[in-house]
Amino acid sequence: MENKIKASLSERIKRTKDIESFRFFPEVRVDFLPGQFTQLIFDSDNLRNHQLNKYLSFSSSPTKQYLEVTKRLSESEFSQKLRDLKPGDKVDLKPAMGSCVFSDDNKKVAFLIGGIGITPVISIIEYIENKRLKTNVILLYSNRTEDIAFKEELDNWQAANDTIKVFYLVTDCEPKDQSCINGVISQELLVEKIERWKDRTFFVFGPPSMVKAMHDLCLKTGCDKNKVKTESFIGY
Repeated sequence: MENKIKASLSERIKRTKDIESFRFFPEVRVDFLPGQFTQLIFDSDNLRNHQLNKYLSFSSSPTKQYLEVTKRLSESEFSQKLRDLKPGDKVDLKPAMGSCVFSDDNKKVAFLIGGIGITPVISIIEYIENKRLKTNVILLYSNRTEDIAFKEELDNWQAANDTIKVFYLVTDCEPKDQSCINGVISQELLVEKIERWKDRTFFVFGPPSMVKAMHDLCLKTGCDKNKVKTESFIGY
């Protein structure tokens, strides 16, 4: 297979009851931009096997030596392959792909995110932190319950950096955590929580229906359409 990268699993990290991160060390240095994704390949003989070869966003900064991807594990054959991985096991990865990426000259950014759409956002915010950029970040992060992936990391980053603000939304229950908001991402919430929203670059990652809803919300609110960047997760 052309353009493949061999990588060894080094660590598995439980993020929620059904979301897990997988860290790999590649045999050669892999350069990517924060926000990009890869294809993890379990069937190298048949690249059209979309049941075993799937696209996953990087959930680690390009500044790290390892590559991390994160997946909500289901009953699918692909998820079972991930469950079976043990430290030292090797996988094939395709080079980085995707144009919905963060640039160092993005001075003010906002993220409208639901569930597993958080993965590329982690890559971006970790990159901002590692590079000590002065980027002003506001994240609206919606989940069904308070079992929230990467909450510890996000809490630590915003505690250490007053230019990073995270607002958690919980839709399916009244949140016990007073820092959580009960409800969904709305136009009213966007205007209330995102300071200077007219000046910001907006990023939206996630399933196509969520991405379309948030993209339309941005345009309805009056955000600059040229500053609304989207990436739909298909076949994940």
